[in-house]
Amino acid sequence: MAVRDLLLFVAVTVISSSLMALTARGNSEGDALYVLRRTLSDPDNVLQSWDPNLVNPCTWFHVTCNQDSQVTRLDLGNSNLSGHLVPELGKLEHLQYLELYKNNIQGKIPAELGNLKNLISLDLYNNNISGTIPPSLGNLKSLVFLRLNDNKLTGPIPRTLVGISSLK
Repeated sequence: MAVRDLLLFVAVTVISSSLMALTARGNSEGDALYVLRRTLSDPDNVLQSWDPNLVNPCTWFHVTCNQDSQVTRLDLGNSNLSGHLVPELGKLEHLQYLELYKNNIQGKIPAELGNLKNLISLDLYNNNISGTIPPSLGNLKSLVFLRLNDNKLTGPIPRTLVGISSLK
């Protein structure tokens, strides 16, 4: 009986640890997205499903996740949003598509977006983004599409972007 109880205890501990690791990762991505949510004005309520109390954001509208419940896509183009981008977006390490075009996003592009090593598409066109393009975007070696047109950006295009061979 004691061996069976010990095996049951070990099995429950392993399963609990696995679930806690999954929950912690999901919550950190949800937390990062919820920081963005708090900075945005959303008159059309497109973000009303973004509940920070859920285990992960994979059930939120406009958020796509992979089979491991990791955020891979944020689709908020043409959503009548206004506000600022947040550095916390740089914590979405599996993000492949960041689509925030045709809104009224203001402020600067956070340098932390350069941490998104899996990013394929960064679409921030038709907003009111100002400042310079961060050189850290040159770290995005998987980037294919970078659309920043029709904003209020100033300064030169960073030379670091030349090193992205996949960029079209």
